Order: sequence, then C-alpha cells, then structure tokens
Amino acid sequence: MDKLIKWLENSFAPKLQKITNLIWIVVIKDSMMQLLPFILAGSIFCVGTILNDYIPALPSFWTPFGWTMSKIGLMASFLIPFNYCEKKRFRKQRILAGFTGMMLFMICIDPQSAEEMGQGHALYGANGMFVAIFTGIIVGMVFGAFAKFSFFKEDSVIPDFVRQWFDSLLPIMLLIAGGWLIVQVAGVDVAGAVQAVFMPLQSALTSPVGFVFFCFLKCFIYSMGISTWVLTPVDEPVKLAVITANLELVAAGIATYQNLGIFTETFMFCTYLWIGGVGCTLSLCLLMMFICKSSELKALGRACVVPGIFNINEPIIFGAIAWNPLLMLPMWLQGIILPIVTYIFTKVIPFAPIPRIQFDLWYCPYPISTFIATQGSITGVIFAILTFVLSAVIWFPFVKAYDDQKVKEETAAIKA
Repeated sequence: MDKLIKWLENSFAPKLQKITNLIWIVVIKDSMMQLLPFILAGSIFCVGTILNDYIPALPSFWTPFGWTMSKIGLMASFLIPFNYCEKKRFRKQRILAGFTGMMLFMICIDPQSAEEMGQGHALYGANGMFVAIFTGIIVGMVFGAFAKFSFFKEDSVIPDFVRQWFDSLLPIMLLIAGGWLIVQVAGVDVAGAVQAVFMPLQSALTSPVGFVFFCFLKCFIYSMGISTWVLTPVDEPVKLAVITANLELVAAGIATYQNLGIFTETFMFCTYLWIGGVGCTLSLCLLMMFICKSSELKALGRACVVPGIFNINEPIIFGAIAWNPLLMLPMWLQGIILPIVTYIFTKVIPFAPIPRIQFDLWYCPYPISTFIATQGSITGVIFAILTFVLSAVIWFPFVKAYDDQKVKEETAAIKA
C-alpha cells in the first residue's frame, strides 16, 4: 500500500494535474460551471411541473424550463470561445468570438433552416453540448490565431474601435463562410459527425460498467485532493443528455425503470449515492463524532458534520482523507460498492425509483432531496437510508484503525 501511495503521489497525481491544467480543459470546465445557475433554475422549474399535475390552472412550468435547460447548448457555444479569449488575454476579441461561436453552432446544428436561425432546434439544449464544445473550440482557435493580426500599422491614426471592427472581420468571415460552405453548400452533417464521435463515450458512461467506473474514478481522484470538477468536461454533457432523454420519455408517457438513465446529477448527487458529498462522507463525519476516542478526530467530525449535511465535504476530504492510506481505501470502496448496489436496486430490481424529474439542488439535505427527486417515494427514502448505513459499514473498520493510531499519537504526545 505504501508503494502504491508513493506512486500515486509522486507520479500519477502530478501528471493528472498537468492534464487538468490544459487550457481547453480549464475553459470547458469553467464554461460548464458558469452554466450551473441555469441548470439549477431549470431544476426548480422542473420540480414546479409537479404542481401542474395537481393544479391544472397554473401556467405550465415546462415553458420556463425550456428557456433555461433547453438553451444551455446555445449558451455554451458562446461561453467556450469567450472564456478561451479571456484566458489567453485576448480581451478585445472575447465578445465577438462568443457571438461567432453561437452563429457557427446554429449553422452546424440546423443546416436546413439556418436562414431562420434554427429556432426551436432540439440541439439548442443538452443534446447539443458536444457540438457546442466542438464549435467553441474551433472559434476559439481561429480567433486566437488572428489575435495579433491587424490590417493597420501601430502608428495608424484610425481609432482603436474602428481598427477592432476591421481586424475582427477576417476571423468572423472565415468561420461563418467556412461553416456555410461546409454545412450548407457541401452538405456535411457536422453536428451528426460530432455526435457520432462522442456517442461511444456516452454509451460507455451510461453502461453499468461505465457508471460504476466513473463513480470510482471520482472517489479515486478526490482521495488525492484533486477536485472532481476537473471531470466536468467529460461527464457534464453526458449527464445533461441523459436527463433530457429521461424527460422526453416521461413526457411521452413511456418511462420505465428499464429505459430511464441513471447517469444524471439528480440520481448521483440528490437521490441515493453521495450522501454528504462524493464518497458518501457524512457517515464518516458521524462515526468520527460518536465512536472515535481521539480528541482530534472527534473535533474534526463535529466541524465537518454541518457542511456534510448540506453535501459539502471539502473539509473532511482535506482534513482527513486526502493522501491518508487508511481512509483512501474505503473511499475507493465507496465508489465501487455503492454504485453496484444502487444499480441493482434501481435498474435490475426496481425497489427504489429512478427520478423522473430534474432536481439538481445538490446542497439540499438527504433524504429531503430523495423525497423530492422521487416525487414522494417512501421506498426511495428507505433505500437512501440503507445506502447511508452501508456506507457507514464500509467506513467503520478503517475509522477504528485510524482512531487507534491517533489515540496512540496523542498519548505519546502527552507523555512527552
């Protein structure tokens, strides 16, 4: 175990950190984070649709849901080139790059009605996220390539804002004309090609093995102090596409436990899996509070339990788990055992229901969030409680060993 920890600390983690610091990874991650308020707003409107079932006189909450969740692909197509120019300090080009990204995105997703700006196209939302990432990267690269180009000399008497108009004209024309020629004139289905490239990734992550592996990966890198937000460029488009597909099945009245997807933010962070945060750490906080004899661990448990109730677990991760072999291993086990059990009792044996609405308010305490996400399911709440108990059972022997170690250290310090 010591050799493994040394390899992870000295070789694996630094290399992973280099990858997560690559500019396009950072740009896409930041863009997804900036979309979160719209995703959370969409969650609230989606929960509001439950009221429509009981009070038909109310206006449909699906309309504001459509103006939030169903437009995030379009928003991402603006944010990605905008943030790229921001990171590269091309501040004069960033807004124009963002608008150009939106134009190229609309051209690519709807060549038949590009003249009408693709109004109402399904790919405006989560389904078009990979296309938005692709067009955003292309626009960012082109604007970056022309960032230092100018038609005018440095000592030109022409005002700066006029120079900026003409200097930005070239990349805009290249991108819009290029998109028009490729998509409409040549008839290339860019959106279809991009989705075909990323379809294996989506299929892999939504498979049983992919679901378990990705849950383990989150616990694995988080146990090394690397935030799971770095995986956002990979998993967020897939999660948004799955929740969109689920909502379409619900709207069509054909949603069942067999065809509903579980690779969603609602399922993993608000319903069953990560009670207290990634790795199900709320049970760890409570174990430290009530069974540990070490004064340090008791104090840590008390300090971390309130944030843990609201699924904020950075204090316990960096206060106890990160690079601690005695607690890293059980966190990895949480990322394997809990997803397997949850998959079995939702997809194989339909004991606990799969959420049929979007509820991404991850800071809502369990099991309140479970009750809301499953639309009042008692079996769902029971299963969330059983998941919590199982997580405590996994943590227990390792916490006891860590507590014994800490008690010895504290006793030795007192004697010294």
